[in-house]
Amino acid sequence: MSVERRGPTGCEVLTKREARVNDKSAQSLQDLRKNLYIKAKAEPTWRFWGLYVHVCKRETLREAYEMAKKNNGAPGIDGVTFEAIEEGGAESFLEQIRDELITNTYQPMPVRKKEIPKDGGTKVRVLSIPSIRDRVVQGALKLILEPIFEADFQPGSYGYRPKRTAHEAINRVAQGIVETKTKIIDLDLRAFLDSSSHCSYG
Repeated sequence: MSVERRGPTGCEVLTKREARVNDKSAQSLQDLRKNLYIKAKAEPTWRFWGLYVHVCKRETLREAYEMAKKNNGAPGIDGVTFEAIEEGGAESFLEQIRDELITNTYQPMPVRKKEIPKDGGTKVRVLSIPSIRDRVVQGALKLILEPIFEADFQPGSYGYRPKRTAHEAINRVAQGIVETKTKIIDLDLRAFLDSSSHCSYG
């Protein structure tokens, strides 16, 4: 894993040969994400560098593609669907994205705007739909950056975090309320018992 105490400018353009070597000798994506999290958790002030090379790896892009495909969203402004990508070959699609990332020629496309009615049809919410290729790149960036930022979150933070749901957040709050009420009742009961033990009768 490339980590070192350096400045934020560690995203040099890779040659195709360097990228091939990095792909062959690299650790698995799961191990990389785990190691990034452990390092970020153990040393919160650590400055990571050289992360761009991990975004460009075939394994990262493949995983990002599978994540996007699992969501099965609508096509972006280019009209390209998952079906069309699969027909032409997903590997060649990902290789083209990878070449653009490595040669620093990748340019995101404009998003497709879709108006969704809300509040009984009186208002609309504008939904921005990126192209699938841009979703893959966004997903690849997320896969590499997420474990670093995840290490900074408090245990009680639930919004937009992996493997956490709104229901879990509600349950945690409910549990906290019950525990707080129990503590208050215990304190009140102790105070009452203490005061009644000091009372003199008769």
